[in-house]
Amino acid sequence: MTPADRVLRDALRHQAVRATLLALVTTADAAAVLLLPAALGHTLDLLLAGEPATAALTGAAALLAALFLLDAVETVLTGTTTAHATARLRTRLIGHLLAVGPAGAARFSRGDLVTRATALAAQSGTAPGAVAALLASCALPLGGLTALVLIDWRLAGTFLLGVPLLALVLRAFTRRTGDTVERYLRLQGEIAGRFTETLAGARSIAAAGTLRRERGRVLAALPELSREGHRLWRVQGRSNAQAAVLVPLLQTAVVATGGLLLVAGELSVGTLLAATRYAALAAGIGVLTGRLAALVRARRSGARLAEVHAVPVAPHGTTPLPPGPGRLELRRVSAVRGGRTVLDGVDLTVPGGTTVAVVGRSGSGKSELARLAGKLTEPDHGEVLLDGVPLSEADPAALRRAVGYAFERPALLGGTLAGTIGFGPLPPPDPERITRAARAACADTFVRTLPHGYDTPCADVPLSGGEIQRLGLARAFAHRGRLLILDDATSSLDTATERQVTEALLNGDRSGTRLLVAHRAATAARADLVAWLEAGRLRALAPHARLWREPDYRAVFAAGPEPADV
Repeated sequence: MTPADRVLRDALRHQAVRATLLALVTTADAAAVLLLPAALGHTLDLLLAGEPATAALTGAAALLAALFLLDAVETVLTGTTTAHATARLRTRLIGHLLAVGPAGAARFSRGDLVTRATALAAQSGTAPGAVAALLASCALPLGGLTALVLIDWRLAGTFLLGVPLLALVLRAFTRRTGDTVERYLRLQGEIAGRFTETLAGARSIAAAGTLRRERGRVLAALPELSREGHRLWRVQGRSNAQAAVLVPLLQTAVVATGGLLLVAGELSVGTLLAATRYAALAAGIGVLTGRLAALVRARRSGARLAEVHAVPVAPHGTTPLPPGPGRLELRRVSAVRGGRTVLDGVDLTVPGGTTVAVVGRSGSGKSELARLAGKLTEPDHGEVLLDGVPLSEADPAALRRAVGYAFERPALLGGTLAGTIGFGPLPPPDPERITRAARAACADTFVRTLPHGYDTPCADVPLSGGEIQRLGLARAFAHRGRLLILDDATSSLDTATERQVTEALLNGDRSGTRLLVAHRAATAARADLVAWLEAGRLRALAPHARLWREPDYRAVFAAGPEPADV
């Protein structure tokens, strides 16, 4: 079984009741379709013979009514089954992305992931309905052929002469459609990824005046996408055209054979009418190609979802974290990202209750170390420990309660500003704690100027980069954990505000360990220790005042003589 089939099987298994009902309804609908020609043919024979046909007419009318009813039920069941299967696929995909963490999700562009979680999940969600419809579509040709055998074996024999050609058409259609759909979906994901990048950099594009160039970059794959789309239609059109030639020929051959049997007195007019309809059903390749195309699209979309599910989930254990001050240890930690060694054999111990500033030139591995320290990503070699417990063995819920983060570009989750500050492990902080955290992050002042204060929806108020960072810092301050990690979380703050935030961080009522990715000498000076990274290696771990004597260290901050407040 392919990975795509496993993804679709899971969706089908969770919709087993609806899918079973849908299969029963489509089977009943196919049975009614197969019974109708016989009923109409029998009715016609009775009418031509001048015999009472009321019961036969009533039976035919009942079959027609049943067809209308079954079609309506099938439409409703197909829609609900597809909706629930799509919801299941999206829930699993998003859950897996959260489980693999930022490093795993980074293997795909944001636009590509959005496309997979929306359009492709919806396409894959049609699989249960497509399977049921395909089964019914297969039942009709088989039922039609069986009916021809029951009427007269010579009619069936005439039809079977063209079956190998029909099989070749179906086989070629399925193979060509699958290849084309796969290329189409890949190109669609590429365009979506570039478009998302463009939206994120809209201001830079507008400032640089490169709108036309960027539009060309985003839509560079559009001609190829168009070619694949046209190729898909040509494949389907070619198959339909081939079917349009074969099917009438088969029907004509069956009717001609039936006509000879009618002249010979071996068939009635009504039976010939029924045989004609059964020949059309037996040759229903047009319906089959449509059903096959839908199933192929669903499977190829499922294959794109399976690529995301193939990303391994970061290992987690069940070991609870013991009480402790937040002692952080990195033992021979190395990390390779994009073929480049970002961290190389780093040994670092952060004593519990201390503040360590991580400094270094751009690309030295500061942010990667911050991600590893809180298990937002995994090292390629070595291990990270918190209070003696390897993070790979720690209970994930306990770890999230123990480690708080503030980022350079925090996401405003939680609905309102208060919800954003309190966003994190349960139980949520009380309003008083949220207010104290906002004051410490210098966010309380601007929040109170809003008409609804802390109850203001995040989407209703435009915020500057510095205000967003202050909300992210407030969220970190409201966290009750033993380890707080600030990854360049004050870069958008002015110098005075950053100083106030740093003072609140270091001298407030918060206990525990603090790890700060710092770019300013003043911030490093206020830390207990400085971890100086250079080209992915730990060059030194010492107080800032001692390191400041070294020219290479001062060069990290592009500074000359030591400032007065350092």
